[in-house]
Amino acid sequence: MRIAIQRLANATDLPLPAYGSEEAAGLDLLAAVDSVLTLAPGARAAVPCGVAIALPQGFEAQVRPRSGLALKHGLTVLNAPGTVDSDYRGEIKAILINHGEAPFVIERGMKIAQLVIARHERAELYETTELPVSARGVSGFGSTGLKINGIA
Repeated sequence: MRIAIQRLANATDLPLPAYGSEEAAGLDLLAAVDSVLTLAPGARAAVPCGVAIALPQGFEAQVRPRSGLALKHGLTVLNAPGTVDSDYRGEIKAILINHGEAPFVIERGMKIAQLVIARHERAELYETTELPVSARGVSGFGSTGLKINGIA
C-alpha cells in the first residue's frame, strides 16, 4: 500500500516515519518540537510529529504508545490509540502523558510514538427495542474473572 506523506516546515531536517524492523507493525513517529519539552509527572502535551498524510478511504492511522517508553518512563499516548481519519490532512500529533515519577524530557527527533495503519469498516446502525440473547448477556467490567480454569 502506498500512502502520500507530506513533510511539514517544522520537520525539514527530520527523517520521515519509518518501520524500526522488517516486521514492525508501526512506523516510528518523531518529535518535531522546536526546543526541549519537559513533561512533569502527570503533565500532558500534544507533541507535533511534523508530517501529514492522505489515507485511502476505509483506512485509519492509529497513534500508539511505544512500549519501551511506557515501561521504562511511564510515558504513553493519552487517547491510545489516537485515530487519524482518512479525510484529515493536518499535522499528526501524539498526545503524550507522563505517568512516571520523574520529569520526562522530549528532544527534537526523538521517537515518541508509533503509527499503525489499519483497515476499518463503517457501520450502519439500526434501532431496535431488544438485542439478541448472548451467553454473557449484560455482565461486564470484570465479569469473566481473573483466572483461567482456576489458574492465576
